[in-house]
Amino acid sequence: QVQLVESGGGLVQTGGSLRLSCAVSGRTFSSSVMGWFRQAPGKEREFVAAIYWGGGSTRYADSVKGRFTISRDNAKNTLYLQMNSLKPEDTAVYTCAVDRDSIYIGSSGREYDYWGQGTQVTVSS
Repeated sequence: QVQLVESGGGLVQTGGSLRLSCAVSGRTFSSSVMGWFRQAPGKEREFVAAIYWGGGSTRYADSVKGRFTISRDNAKNTLYLQMNSLKPEDTAVYTCAVDRDSIYIGSSGREYDYWGQGTQVTVSS
């Protein structure tokens, strides 16, 4: 019964930054995995980053490592994705997702139980 609503997308120049937010409602656990995925036109959905709701372990795609940072604020029930040094190839619809109860961080997307509607990120050259 988890619901997710993304916000913060928009248009930014190469090298700029955006901070995406994902408001979470419903029951989550410390063992829940919260993740970000993205999909560009004509391409398959790809994993971006994920974090345990209870803190600790994170996982990043190689393409964003060192540029993106995933975090969460449990008190605000919000997941974040800070995106720095943006490139045109980062242009995509970004979607947050929840694996409600897991002992590992999945990257295929099939492990995740709930999905938001997505927010568009466009990076101009």
